[in-house]
Amino acid sequence: MTTTSQGGIVVFSGGSAANSLVDVFNDVAEKKGCALSYIIPISDNGGSSSELIRVIGGPGIGDIRSRLVRLIVPTHAPIHTLFNHRLPFHPSPAHSEWLSIIEGTSGLWLPIAPPQRQLIRSILNHLHLELLKRARPPHSTFNFQSASIGNMFLTGARLFSGSFESAIYLLGVIGGVPESINVIPAVNSNFSYHISAGLSNNTTITGQNAISHPSAPTALPDQQTAPPDDPTPSDLFNGDDSIEDASLPGSLPTLRQPNIAFSKSDEEPLPARIERVWYINPYGQEIRPAANPKVVETLRAAEAVVYCIGSLYTSIVPSLILRGVGDALFKTQSVRYKILILNGSLDRETGPSATGDAAMGAVEFVEAIARAGEESRGREALERRVGGYVTHVIHLEGEGVPKVDRASLAGMGIECVRLYGRKGEDGKMRYDGKALGQALEAILGNRGLKFDRSRRNTLER
Repeated sequence: MTTTSQGGIVVFSGGSAANSLVDVFNDVAEKKGCALSYIIPISDNGGSSSELIRVIGGPGIGDIRSRLVRLIVPTHAPIHTLFNHRLPFHPSPAHSEWLSIIEGTSGLWLPIAPPQRQLIRSILNHLHLELLKRARPPHSTFNFQSASIGNMFLTGARLFSGSFESAIYLLGVIGGVPESINVIPAVNSNFSYHISAGLSNNTTITGQNAISHPSAPTALPDQQTAPPDDPTPSDLFNGDDSIEDASLPGSLPTLRQPNIAFSKSDEEPLPARIERVWYINPYGQEIRPAANPKVVETLRAAEAVVYCIGSLYTSIVPSLILRGVGDALFKTQSVRYKILILNGSLDRETGPSATGDAAMGAVEFVEAIARAGEESRGREALERRVGGYVTHVIHLEGEGVPKVDRASLAGMGIECVRLYGRKGEDGKMRYDGKALGQALEAILGNRGLKFDRSRRNTLER
């Protein structure tokens, strides 16, 4: 991973969804001969990241780790296997396997060369010592259930170096990630950052995991309830400050609870449509953090920005609302192309709500991006300047895709490019990598408007 260069491509994304398009972006950037940068939020508080945040503190690293591991080159397959590995679902066997890994007896180490093996083990053992020091049996001990080894390594490297970006650099070097590709956290911090979402029915949902995935009600409480006189292990995540973890005293209970087990497929509709997302401190008060300076620097040197597929309000918007990002997007003249790759299906954040709100279409996606950019600039009104944030929309044709009102988008000065994709095993539409690559190359001017039409997976303007 290298320094910023002029004319690069910047991709705003989350973790798993965008991983399916990594090869497309890599290929387009390679043909264009430019740098490729991924800007990823650190507000993730689900999965094994939630347990690391609870015990150690620090940023939500799950999406960063997911992208770094996806970028590990094939020649480093054993490293990929290790960092992509998760411990068993049940805590006891998970703990046992973790011990075999840090002791060096796990079979995962066999194909890894001794220099890398000893370096990685040293980092993991550094984390293990921290977990032992911070344990407060019987109420507060680290739960190794489903822990990601990549997450554990990033956390250990951050603690060892004192720098989140140094930890990212180290994993990238060990995994052979090309120097022309950068993975940039939206906020560069050793502290946790959380988000809340305001719904159209005037309720608030707290925490990224609760916004994206079904969970217990998470509205901010009007008043705090008194803690139990005799706390039990089950009280640990109900705001009992007598039990020590990495949370500040008085932190919102919803930000302290573990979210290790959740489903990305069984999604309940939101009570109402999301109207706004903002950052909060541990007590639920709104804050306006600044973006990682490297994010702003990279945007100002870019030629193209891509808003990738994924969760709109928890993967894209958290990066856009940071101070400095809106100005960099709206005012930087060198950023000629601002491309939204529209999701191939609707999700909990953009689908119909439980109270009957209609599903979001392409126009609403674009407006949400523009509102986030304007909020970053301290503006409350959208003022219909969406063209400063989106110039092109790439979308799929097929069943279940978001509605695209081409006439309305054209009135905003936005060009639409329609692709014919394919259905996945779950019945949802998926982008064909070849067609998407052609579309991006055409927009970026790498080739003329003649496309390979030997397959139905092609594009129309």
